Amino acid sequence: MRAALCIFRAVALFCVAASYALAQAPAGPITALPVSPSSSPKPSIHTGRSAHAGQGQSPLIRSKVELVSTPVTVQAPDGELVLTLTQKDFHVFDNGVEQSILHFDLGGDPLSIVLLAETSSRIEPLLPGVRRTGIVFSQVVMGLTGEAAVLGFDDELTILQDFTGSRDRVQKAINQLPEGTSGTRLYDGLAQAVAMLKERPENRRRIIVVMAESVDRGSNSKLGQVLRDAQLANITIYTIGLSTTAAELRSPPSSGAPPQITPPGTFGLPQQPGVPQTPGTEAQRYGNIDIMALGVWLVQHASTEIRKQPLEIASVATGGASIKTLRQNSIEKAVDTVGGELHAQYLVAYHPPDADSFGYHEIRVTVDRPQVKVRARPGYYHSPPTN
Repeated sequence: MRAALCIFRAVALFCVAASYALAQAPAGPITALPVSPSSSPKPSIHTGRSAHAGQGQSPLIRSKVELVSTPVTVQAPDGELVLTLTQKDFHVFDNGVEQSILHFDLGGDPLSIVLLAETSSRIEPLLPGVRRTGIVFSQVVMGLTGEAAVLGFDDELTILQDFTGSRDRVQKAINQLPEGTSGTRLYDGLAQAVAMLKERPENRRRIIVVMAESVDRGSNSKLGQVLRDAQLANITIYTIGLSTTAAELRSPPSSGAPPQITPPGTFGLPQQPGVPQTPGTEAQRYGNIDIMALGVWLVQHASTEIRKQPLEIASVATGGASIKTLRQNSIEKAVDTVGGELHAQYLVAYHPPDADSFGYHEIRVTVDRPQVKVRARPGYYHSPPTN
């Protein structure tokens, strides 16, 4: 009887407490509190926030740049990575104005990586070499704390492995890359990879590693817009070009002229004194334009397309590197090189000088060490609000 009485009292107390809690709770479903991925998230760029003015009105899309982050690779004259610099050795300029560095790290931030692999029948002779990179990618590129997804493309885009920290699953997805059709929707694949990385936690570095031919056919996306989105999302693109020579042999014959980077019938550079401005003279001048300048131009003119050297442009525009391969045994070495650099980069972040300053912002990074080569992304495009 005493035991039964104690149980009855306990049940009564529970019912009273539950009734009080229900009386204090708001009406409707209970919403769980968001869980932060880290108690002290690393700096990042926040974009794509939307606010609805009211029922039936178009949403106002805003792009707010709160913190700018860029990986920085520093190499000695012999190509060796320099790993002995400290924060005080770095100087970061936004549109020519030096900024205060708010975050500094050397290879310590965890990585979120999308491997974008061409699976078209065009690269059938090289596909076995690409599959063999699974162990190198999962061990060297991902590292101990990385996560990765594998995205294949030909005429279609296929997520072969969603984001996972399991190196075994990533290696298996790469080892079993399927052979597809003859399509090469490279730009659509890049756009999908950017969209996937935007959803990853803000305290992770966002990386795209592309293994593909430097050619696109059939994409709806524009390379300029993809690169603009990648810059705003702090995404760095590394590219490993597969059989560039073979791709060129398969392409239709061309006149050999350099790519036209301005709309047809226009000239992008001012006239040289004493030299008539004709397509012939301009072709000679455009032939010497560097990839960096072309990447910046594409980001500024997001709707414009270009057909030549898209892999090189994507890498340079985001601060990554581009490696060309012609043989199967060189693909694994290229993946190993990418992994080695990713874990030996400096990361610097700063507040932009004016969060409401729209247009293209040039980023320039220098270090207090003579005769070194410094590579960082060249800038970002801050779009004004649009309806």
